[in-house]
Amino acid sequence: MDLNLVANTIRGLAMDGVQAANSGHPGMPMGMADVAAVLWTQYLKHNPANPDWADRDRFVLSAGHGSMLIYSLLHLSGYDLPIEELQNFRQWGSKTAGHPEYGHTVGVETTTGPLGQGCGNAVGMAIAEEMLAARFNTEAQKIVDHHTYVICSEGELEEGISNEVFSLAGNHGLGKMVVFYDENFISIEGDVRITYTDDIEKRMEAYGWQVQRIDGHDHAAIAAAIDAAKAETEKPSFIVCETKIGFGSPNKEGSHDCHGAPLGEEEVALTKKALGMSEEKFFVPQDVRDVFAARLDEMKKVEAAWNADFAAWQTENAALAAQWNIHMTQEIPAGLSEKLPVFDAPIATRSASGKILQSLAKELPFLVGGSADLAGSNMTYLNDYADIGKDAFEGRNFHYGVREIGMGAIMNGIQVHGGFRIYGATFLVFADYVRPTLRVAALMNLPVIYVLTHDSFWVGEDGPTHQPIETINSLRMMPNVTVFRPSDPKETGCAWEAALKNTAGPSVLCLTRQNLAVLDREKYNMDGQLAKGAYTMFQSGEGLPDLLMIATGSEVKITLDAAEKLAAEGTNVRVVNMPCRELFEAQDAAYQSEVMADGCTKRMVVEAGTSFGWEKYIGRCGATVCKDTFGASAPGGLLAEKFGFTADNVYNVAKDLMG
Repeated sequence: MDLNLVANTIRGLAMDGVQAANSGHPGMPMGMADVAAVLWTQYLKHNPANPDWADRDRFVLSAGHGSMLIYSLLHLSGYDLPIEELQNFRQWGSKTAGHPEYGHTVGVETTTGPLGQGCGNAVGMAIAEEMLAARFNTEAQKIVDHHTYVICSEGELEEGISNEVFSLAGNHGLGKMVVFYDENFISIEGDVRITYTDDIEKRMEAYGWQVQRIDGHDHAAIAAAIDAAKAETEKPSFIVCETKIGFGSPNKEGSHDCHGAPLGEEEVALTKKALGMSEEKFFVPQDVRDVFAARLDEMKKVEAAWNADFAAWQTENAALAAQWNIHMTQEIPAGLSEKLPVFDAPIATRSASGKILQSLAKELPFLVGGSADLAGSNMTYLNDYADIGKDAFEGRNFHYGVREIGMGAIMNGIQVHGGFRIYGATFLVFADYVRPTLRVAALMNLPVIYVLTHDSFWVGEDGPTHQPIETINSLRMMPNVTVFRPSDPKETGCAWEAALKNTAGPSVLCLTRQNLAVLDREKYNMDGQLAKGAYTMFQSGEGLPDLLMIATGSEVKITLDAAEKLAAEGTNVRVVNMPCRELFEAQDAAYQSEVMADGCTKRMVVEAGTSFGWEKYIGRCGATVCKDTFGASAPGGLLAEKFGFTADNVYNVAKDLMG
């Protein structure tokens, strides 16, 4: 096998793709082509004929800007990515977007580009592999036995997220995770040593990793390093690959000029000549086609052998096989709501959620989760199950430490790997730490669930740093994120059920620290309504109301109290509970018009957050009882009085609106 020819072919495809688009990053694919050639032709266990094979190795191009590297590899390996897609790189309708996108291009395991997140996803994948192995492998048969390989760049190591996830990976002893670090010292602004002079080997060793340093263009050294990494089963492995960005380019090799810009037609021609390649654009020698075809045949046999082992395992382990199917399909059983706890006394919705989770865990064996060092406050610990950690992957409780963005990236990796439904928790005010990973989850349509507690100024004495005045609406504005703010303990169970049934994107549950009363279902129209996102829970008269009052979460009760006082004075008032805008906006126009009382001109909203975005429902002249300034440090009940979140103030604002 001529690995030089394979690597140079990858370089040629990368150069040509970027040049055709007149946009992209050719330097990194050219620099890491040798590592990729060795890994994909000799080690990576996958079957392009069945991209979803459960026991395939996972490959994550965390340095997603070098996307022509993975596109070239997918094309050569036999995935459904014809050469025309490479020729259409970065163009409208192509499968070769500027950065790799999960669900868009077959063979791409996760969306990458925001630097460092791919590293975190890979940690999640490696954890998921360990967890499945702990549950389903037997002494006789290892049906779960695969590796997670990552390519990262200096950018990942500069981003703080890599510190979070690599620290946790070392702590957990993820022996089947292998990271190739493309050490070329080049970024967009030039030599990275103007800001980055870390001793990376000492850093990774301190995290508990096996560390090797090699010439990233020496095929024998690359293979030896992979062998050593696979032999080390107690630690994750970090391979420092000394490379030259833009390898082979006579005038741009080693320069930032080839990091984020095409080489130019003349330089592409010079590079191909220097490497002894054909001048033809997007040329793949038949010998290279033959190498990958042979590898594909080999991988088909490897999967066929696994399928036989899996069939035997199913026969010999019927109960485990049934659990495997449950974990892989993750179907939500009918009648789930009937298994949830009943609430009849005031309780914080975070506490109600904690009790609900205990019931859900018994019904959904694939449900796992944890918190960023706040499980006792978020109420997310599953009491009857063990913790997850080094040499202990049978459990269901994650301890992420104070690593919110790392938690989010790991959650995404676990979800894309398959086998588990993941939730993660922190305070709502710290949603800004997880926002980048939540955004990528939304892009990937991942059904991860966030439990974000302490959802308003009712946090109280901790003061404005911990009072998420603006956060809920900032989450609502993110596409494909479904945000729930339930109004009482029972509706919290409905929110959990709706979140579990939402398989098209992330769900966020915003929950209270303070106790909320259980609202009277006989008095208010609530049962079965949360699934519609918003609903009329009270109206004092018939037909079109004089006043429409919208409320969410903990403010529903004071809004109802104010409405009943208005009703006693003869106002025909409607109270709409809107626990989830996104679900409401998914309803048909007729339902939306009916609930929002089209034709009613007097409208107001009550929510302990900013008024931003509510104009859509109350109009420019609508009234608000909201919080458009930061909070203060004092007991929550006193803050409610000072900030006007009382039934009396809601009543007064409504009276002023009515004139």
